[in-house]
Amino acid sequence: MYNEILTRGVPIRSWCPLPDTLAQSQILQLSHQPYVFGHIALMPDAHAGVGVPIGTVFATENALVPCAVGQDIGCGMCAIKTNLRTDRLTHALIRDKLLMEIRRRIPMGSNRHRKPQQEELMPSSDLPDQLTVCRTHYAFALTQLGTLGGGNHFIEFERDDEGWVWIMLHSGSRNLGVEIARYYHAKACEFSDKSGIELDPERKLAFLPVDSEPGRAYLHEMRYGMAYAFQNRSTMIDRIIETLSVYIPEVLIENRIDIPHNYVTQEVHLGKEVWVHRKGAIRAGKGEAGIIPGSQGSCSYLTEGMGNAMSFESSSHGAGRRMSRSDARKNLDLRNEIERLKRNGVIHSIHRQKDLDEAAGAYKDIETVMENQVDLTRVVTRLYPMAVLKG
Repeated sequence: MYNEILTRGVPIRSWCPLPDTLAQSQILQLSHQPYVFGHIALMPDAHAGVGVPIGTVFATENALVPCAVGQDIGCGMCAIKTNLRTDRLTHALIRDKLLMEIRRRIPMGSNRHRKPQQEELMPSSDLPDQLTVCRTHYAFALTQLGTLGGGNHFIEFERDDEGWVWIMLHSGSRNLGVEIARYYHAKACEFSDKSGIELDPERKLAFLPVDSEPGRAYLHEMRYGMAYAFQNRSTMIDRIIETLSVYIPEVLIENRIDIPHNYVTQEVHLGKEVWVHRKGAIRAGKGEAGIIPGSQGSCSYLTEGMGNAMSFESSSHGAGRRMSRSDARKNLDLRNEIERLKRNGVIHSIHRQKDLDEAAGAYKDIETVMENQVDLTRVVTRLYPMAVLKG
């Protein structure tokens, strides 16, 4: 259940028991913005982001806030169930063959393909004139299609309680999303300056009217960024299955789920048609499928939404950070983090001190996060990590 925080602005309904100090400051600044409709929902995995905490959901009637979607537009999770039992996917096969081959076929971190990928894999090559940013960066986006990226993006082999093998992948719109976000945040700041609107000190909460020319253009470009992010995940999944089929020819995909967690969309809430901004949160309408990953080495969950109106029918998108990247590298013990993964039998990506920013200890406990949102979503399937690839 949520705690209601009353402010001089709109109320904050928080499923996060103790947001970090910067996240508290960011959410309070957002609550004072005149465009926020009704209240703000803070998910249990919430932590400080850029301008708006990751794990924030709010609605507006006629405003689009580029920073409340963020730079990784359409970032999300894809999970597939295979027809393989865990005894077919041995540690030796994963460690000695699959991970190396997947790294060869899927560029990770800041890497990209040396050659453009096939245009038919892109959402559409017939870009209308209003997609200024997408047209400008289309050629570069072709070289990043089917690439993982870095940070908290990952590829993971998992098993469920019945012994079936799953593959989960977390990635987004790569540089295309960054360019869209930067361009329209600048447009939002221009609009706010011309209108004499007082912004937050860092100018991160600038907005565009939905019915303005740049507002309409942002929606077109953001939707293309979302479609690109979906195609990026889909391309990587197909290449992972192709790689796996070399060693296990009978492998098939039995179920595929793809859930974005950075976007804005028009929905009806509290009796009004509004624009819902989800930054690091998934839609959890009644009966809707969801994916909530844990941290490296902990369980992940496939879920079903409860349709809670107070969260704008949303839930968390993961465990959420409890430490900044720099604090994790300084304060976590490398040996302890590796030992934790070994105990759980996970083939992992923690090898050096600099890798600790993505260690399990840098994240909140996923079990606690799930307990804090029992009124938002329910668990359908628990997935246990077998092997993790990071950028």
